[in-house]
Order: sequence, then structure tokens, then C-alpha cells
Amino acid sequence: MSQKKEIPVFFSVDHRYIPFLGVAIHSLKKNLSENSHCTIHVLYTNIPEELKKRITDLSDERAEVSFTNVEKEVALMAGELNLRDYYTISIYYRLFIASLFPQYHKAIYLDADVVLNRDIAAFYEIPLGENLVGAISDAIVNGHEDFIRYSEGSLGIPAKEYFNSGVLLMNLDAFRKERIQERFVELLNKYHFDTICPDQDYLNHLCRGRVQFVDKGWNKMSLDENYDGVPGLIHYNMFYKPWQYDNICYESYFWNYAKETPFYDEILAIKAAFGEQERREHEEANRRLHENALRISVASDNFRNTLLKD
Repeated sequence: MSQKKEIPVFFSVDHRYIPFLGVAIHSLKKNLSENSHCTIHVLYTNIPEELKKRITDLSDERAEVSFTNVEKEVALMAGELNLRDYYTISIYYRLFIASLFPQYHKAIYLDADVVLNRDIAAFYEIPLGENLVGAISDAIVNGHEDFIRYSEGSLGIPAKEYFNSGVLLMNLDAFRKERIQERFVELLNKYHFDTICPDQDYLNHLCRGRVQFVDKGWNKMSLDENYDGVPGLIHYNMFYKPWQYDNICYESYFWNYAKETPFYDEILAIKAAFGEQERREHEEANRRLHENALRISVASDNFRNTLLKD
């Protein structure tokens, strides 16, 4: 019998995302081929043992799930992290994968608000060459004039080349060679740039010119169903969550997987509790996001004007 292909997959969450992480892991496992095996690492800083156990209990012959505490790495980030709205410090954890796991040459990072419909091995096997990451051009950034101006004005990156960091194929050897973690910490602690997508903006700056753009079916955002066939991965990012709103694109995939997990009733309760106040908060957060995008795009102390001067 041939040895199974070992695929390292990383998530980073706080305690509030445990139910959705459970659905993501279930969908990943369900679509693994017989020739694939996943080692799933969940990066965290403060999650109770009973919640971690609910996730590690999902381990089986297809995938082994474990948690890695990144408190020491987070301590490297000094001062204000410019988090706002729905962001938590967990968005930064992916930047420490290369140093924490030197045994891996390559790995996948996934946000927890995803479901898989294909064997993740097909994504893992995409060749990266000398590129630092494999990713998709961010559909939200490309779909709004305010964010197009932000990408080009704040980062100096054409909007079509600005990638979404919620689904990444990571060249960890290249991350280590190029000192991506060290450069990130240095930039963060020196400048504390104002951003609208904190980790994503730093990664776009650090990886500029070394991105392998992949088919959007490996990170199909739930903005619309403009994709031919069934996407390999659906990403319910930003405010497009089926556990908050009705009539979200591709919502049936999420609920079909959720029903097969121990988290289903809990997720239904989360949706039932999401009310008018939360909707108003989302509307306000979205308004601020656009406002901040325009403000930062012309700021004198943004990435482009600080780091890309002639």
C-alpha cells in the first residue's frame, strides 16, 4: 500500500469561532481522497480546554487535529495593533507558521469561515516555484472603487494584484529565506500602519511580486455565484455569513456540512440570536471601512508613501 500524501493545514481562531471551525474541518475531512491525510494545526492564545477538546475530538484516520499556543510569538508584537470591527488578534497568527513549524516546506492556511468541496490535496499540489504564496486576487477589493483606490494609494499595489490572505498556499522555505516573520514584526513595531485589513495588508506588502495567483474556485467568496461549477472552497468572509444572514450565496453548502456536525444546534442558536442591533453594527462597520479606505489611501504615512519612496 502506498504511503498517503501528508498535507499540513493551519487555522487560527479565538473561542467564538470554534463551531465554525468544526464545520470547516468536517468539510475538509469529508472531501479528502484515500491518498491524502491532513495534519491540522489550530493556532490560538486563549481557548478553554473543553472547547479545544470539541475540535480535537474530530481527529480520525483522515486527519489529526491539534492546538498550538502562540502566546510567545504574539508577545513579539508591541503596542497598538490597529484592530477594528470584527478583527481579532488571531488574524496575525498565520505569519508565525514558518518559524513554528520548521519541518514543513509548504503548508496551507485557511480562515475558519470556509467549507471545502474538493480534496484539499489538489490545492496543496499547485506549484509555487519561487513565489511566497499561492492565493486569489481579492474579489471584494476589485469590486469596489473605494478599495481599488485603497490598494493602489495605500499599498502601491494594483487592485488586481492584491490577494486575499484567508486562503493561502504558503512556501514556508521561502518565508524563512526571506525572513518574512522578522520583517513583519519589524514593520509592525516601527510603523503601526493604519490599515483596513491588518494582516492582509502586511502580507501583500511583504509578498508583492511573488504571488502565484490561482483559480478563484479555491477561494470563492460568498458575494455572488459567478463561478462555473462547484467551487473547491467557499469563503464566507466579511459580512457574508450564513450563520448571521439569510440568502447568502452558497449558503446551502455550509448548512449541509453543519448538519453533520455536533455544532449544528449551537450554530442555529447563534443565528437566532443575531438581531437588528447586530445588523446595524455591521452596517456601521461597513460604512467606516469604506471611509477609512479612502482616508488611508491618501495618508502621508501609509505603506506606499513611507516605504516605496523613490
